[in-house]
Amino acid sequence: MTESAPMGDGTRAVRAGLPEPVKHEPTLPGPVFAAHFHLPGDPTGGYAYARDENPTWTHLERAIGELEAPGADDAETLAFASGMAAISAVLFSQLRAGDVVVLPDDGYQVLPLVKEQLIAYGIEVRTAPTGGDAQLDVLDGAKLLWIETPSNPGLDVCDVRRLADAAHARGALVAVDNTLATPLGQRPLELGADFSVASATKMLTGHGDLLLGYVTCGDAELTASVRSWRKIVGAIPGPMEAWLAHRSLATLQLRADRQNANALALAEALRTRTDVADLRYPGLSDDPSHTIASQQMRRFGCVVSFTLPTRARADRFLDALRLVDDATSFGGVRSTAERRRRWGGDAVPEGFIRFSAGAEDTDDLVADVLRALDESAVAVD
Repeated sequence: MTESAPMGDGTRAVRAGLPEPVKHEPTLPGPVFAAHFHLPGDPTGGYAYARDENPTWTHLERAIGELEAPGADDAETLAFASGMAAISAVLFSQLRAGDVVVLPDDGYQVLPLVKEQLIAYGIEVRTAPTGGDAQLDVLDGAKLLWIETPSNPGLDVCDVRRLADAAHARGALVAVDNTLATPLGQRPLELGADFSVASATKMLTGHGDLLLGYVTCGDAELTASVRSWRKIVGAIPGPMEAWLAHRSLATLQLRADRQNANALALAEALRTRTDVADLRYPGLSDDPSHTIASQQMRRFGCVVSFTLPTRARADRFLDALRLVDDATSFGGVRSTAERRRRWGGDAVPEGFIRFSAGAEDTDDLVADVLRALDESAVAVD
């Protein structure tokens, strides 16, 4: 969609993907539940079968595209049943046996499983940490560079533009997992990436009640290959999930601003604690990632990470929280926290906490966390 005048994030989020107004029709049409559509004659144009297209997806995909790449008429978004469906669609539509892909070794904990599958298909997988743009050392000969920034759960940040330029110079495509940042935090396509991929399950929709993923791409041929993969594997979203996601976008800027403010306030409060180690939040001025994050991000996200001395202490801390749910995932309006080592997939200490700041009143949330830290310190490990 070409914009006639610049719009702020809130305005864009509220208006994104809405159809042209029609008298007596809803501003956001309800979900379309249909497996097939009337299709006399030759099957050209329009909607035919629900594994290919659905009107409810169309509105959502246009909305996300307007957030990820505002004003870019050539950018398209494809919705998927989950974030992993979107990730898999890019990887397996672009890579063939004999190709080389570069993945982060400190990214989402399912990536090691993806690595095993890629290797089984005859694809060479190289890995590098996110911090320090370490991917530069292993790019030669790669077909695809996969970036996750900020990384999950360590919150390291890499220079997307620098890496994209280097990858393209070597003939590689670039995909960025934009889940933690959201398009209100950073826009990977504007930084030179070929794909922006995300789990919309998390902050984009923000209520912890649906699974969804998406891919945004500015190249028609690349988009077509991802679309074909979606059709082949059937990794499509349900119309109800798509409609709920679109409805949720209207509050994205409101949620993001409160949650980012809460994350920063919490991180600043945790700075004063001698029992908290390895505190990370890209929005802190002394965070190792702050310099590059402040250059390419407009918001720093809702996730704070830190380490408590022992597993037992971390468990007591989580039990003592009253306003924070002990749950996995992140980005919801209700704050969550978890001891990440319990899953076994992240190379983090036993006492490592991934904290997702919700939309509670800032003072209440910070007070609850500090109280829980004090209470959990009473017992002797």
